Amino acid sequence: MKARKILAIAVVVLSLGSGYWYSTLDRETRGLLAVLPTNADVLSWTQRQREAAFRAADRMPILARAAVITPSAQPRPLPSGEPLDVPGLDDYMRQQNTAGLVVVQDGKIRLERYGLGFDAEGRWTSFSVAKSFTSTLVGAAIQDGYISSLEDKVSRYIPDLRGSAYDAVTIRQLLTMSSGVRWNEDYEDPNADVAKFNNAEPDSGVDATVSYMRKLRRATPPGEVWHYNTGETNLIGVLVSSATKKSLAEYLQERIWHPAGMASTATWLQGKTGHEIAGCCLQAATRDYARFGLFVLANGMAGGRQIVPPDWFDQATRKQRAIRQAGRGYGFQWWINDDGSFAAQGIFGQGIFIDPQRRLVIASNSNWTRATLGPESRAREEFYATVQAAIDRSSRGVVNNSQPVIR
Repeated sequence: MKARKILAIAVVVLSLGSGYWYSTLDRETRGLLAVLPTNADVLSWTQRQREAAFRAADRMPILARAAVITPSAQPRPLPSGEPLDVPGLDDYMRQQNTAGLVVVQDGKIRLERYGLGFDAEGRWTSFSVAKSFTSTLVGAAIQDGYISSLEDKVSRYIPDLRGSAYDAVTIRQLLTMSSGVRWNEDYEDPNADVAKFNNAEPDSGVDATVSYMRKLRRATPPGEVWHYNTGETNLIGVLVSSATKKSLAEYLQERIWHPAGMASTATWLQGKTGHEIAGCCLQAATRDYARFGLFVLANGMAGGRQIVPPDWFDQATRKQRAIRQAGRGYGFQWWINDDGSFAAQGIFGQGIFIDPQRRLVIASNSNWTRATLGPESRAREEFYATVQAAIDRSSRGVVNNSQPVIR
């Protein structure tokens, strides 16, 4: 009888304790707990699970640990500009499942909208938008003298790749995804490399990415064929960390996040061996994704200092490789358009679109129905064109009265 009483008291205490613990959690973490995925493979999650996790991916260390990137002591102001009239905006956001949308032109916010219960204070995951941050850190490492040349062999900085298919691959070939190493990036194939490599058991004493990638075989000679490969961006991250002797999060904070005036805390998810997942998984405010676009438009000049070589973005955002799509190409982890615009893109609708001619940046975070193969991708490209046209109309003082206008 006494034992039962003690057990009952313990249950009450635990219930009260768990209730108090739950009350201390933020809204995003509570939302994630309500639909918590049973595995770390985002490609297998339901849309509802993704919607909760994309805003709280760094809240659950049981899924992945994250490095913290602190905000700048001198945030870059984003003053309001003239409101931009974009026809059909509500329908577009609903079709895209948009969480955050920030349009900045000439350094001023022309449009800012949020959905899915997300807001300007939250962090949303980047997916492959992180690739463009990672490639920019290569430029910073060259500017700082940590990396000698893009023609250096990758194995010079990652000795564990010696003897593998990557031994003869240059940094430039990694940046342009033309290593020639065999890789499967099919997001809907559970047996694809992109689904398996983050969960593979690493060799003892070897970085998880390096451990997986050094076992891959060659498909074509280096430098001949473009083939999209997230694992190679992860290798670029290992290369930067190896060259700088700093974690990616630390180097990003030091060379971009603080100088460029990012206003909010960010995080970067880490892999099995503690290295940031360079091809994915920054968590940041939509406004700070837009600030990164402004940093790029400023040619990497921030805080009165040139962060990357003066010609870096001229190379990085110019078509380096054809990608079998008319009017498009690939740069240094940037998607390039023939009209001079370019973009960082991540699955399920993450993006930073940059149009230097119009001094335009469009940062967006969403939760598409499919990683890349749904109707949302084409609709987003059409939306970019709609915004460009709206910018042109506003610069001429022309108002479009033929369609309903939404501010």
